[in-house]
Amino acid sequence: MALSRLASSSNGGSNLLKPISAALSLRRPISSDANTLTIETSVPFTAHNCEPPSRAVDTSPSELLSFFRDMALMRRMEIAADSLYKAKLIRGFCHLYDGQEAVAVGMEAGITKRDAIITSYRDHCTFLGRGGTLLEVFAELMGRKDGCAKGKGGSMHFYKKETNFYGGHGIVGAQVPLGCGVAFAQKYSKDESVTFALYGDGAANQGQLFEALNIAALWDLPAILVCENNHYGMGTAEWRAAKSPAYYKRGDYVPGLKVDGMDVLAVKQACRFAKEHALKNGPLILEMDTYRYHGHSMSDPGSTYRTRDEISGVRQERDPIERVRKLLLSHEIATEKELKDTEKEVRKEVDEAIAKAKESPMPPPSDLFSNVYVKGFGVESFGADRKELKATLP
Repeated sequence: MALSRLASSSNGGSNLLKPISAALSLRRPISSDANTLTIETSVPFTAHNCEPPSRAVDTSPSELLSFFRDMALMRRMEIAADSLYKAKLIRGFCHLYDGQEAVAVGMEAGITKRDAIITSYRDHCTFLGRGGTLLEVFAELMGRKDGCAKGKGGSMHFYKKETNFYGGHGIVGAQVPLGCGVAFAQKYSKDESVTFALYGDGAANQGQLFEALNIAALWDLPAILVCENNHYGMGTAEWRAAKSPAYYKRGDYVPGLKVDGMDVLAVKQACRFAKEHALKNGPLILEMDTYRYHGHSMSDPGSTYRTRDEISGVRQERDPIERVRKLLLSHEIATEKELKDTEKEVRKEVDEAIAKAKESPMPPPSDLFSNVYVKGFGVESFGADRKELKATLP
């Protein structure tokens, strides 16, 4: 059954506000097969040295409902993290992902948990998409023992080895060569999986990125470099930092694809395409055209280098959750009340997780020494004068 979503072109305006959802025309399915929908992406893919995938994306009512719930959960989680930070229950660095949820959710829809993901410090929602729990998120943010890194990693260092999530990384761009190393291991093991190494437009000029991409191309590694282009590296607009902000072309000899990162179905299609390409031909660059609503981090108000009108304009015209909401309503998959009930459930789920995280104990001081030294070697800890024995580690 074919169900098309017709997209008409936008007349002028900021690039950040294209494609506008108001320009999308939706029509009802004409087939009796209610389990399959084919929806056209908001805008065409733009390709570099490769043939782009089809704009027609297969989905289902249940998948669209899961997209809505997952993105609403991520959005609520990040808004709650903002409140916890302002209440000083979260300290240190904290980078929020609200606005970019379609990248995390769409990517998971196009790949499997056998595939690996490694990202930067804006990692909360990516961790949740990899199967992490809200309790693990909030406990880690608050430095508690039930966190995904036992309270020792904090906001920037989430990790879930069981589902091949190799962490958030605090050093700008450093995760890209690590991701290419994971891809090398995958090729060596011949396990038919790939690695997605995510970075922001602010990291796109890093030398280590190009060094890693070069060797990945030489060895045909199944590495997919994903530039989450939210258009601002900290407080610097992309046009001020990059002579060529067409990041999907930056690989030169490596193919690339530009994707509407606010369209969850486009992200799904692109990631599925990228995986197939990488397994056969080696690395590929995906540029996700997305947007963050918060500032770079909680210390950044996010309004000194861009206007409030710009932010509200993106919310109104390109918000990934609202796009899915409109699809669900136009195809009568859900009612407005049912979607509001889902949002209420999400809010309750987040509140309950926060309450449990607050009850989680702080890690004991002895945990300072865990995962640092190899066990069984009788390592001794002395005072500053090297005379008084403080502790013998296990």
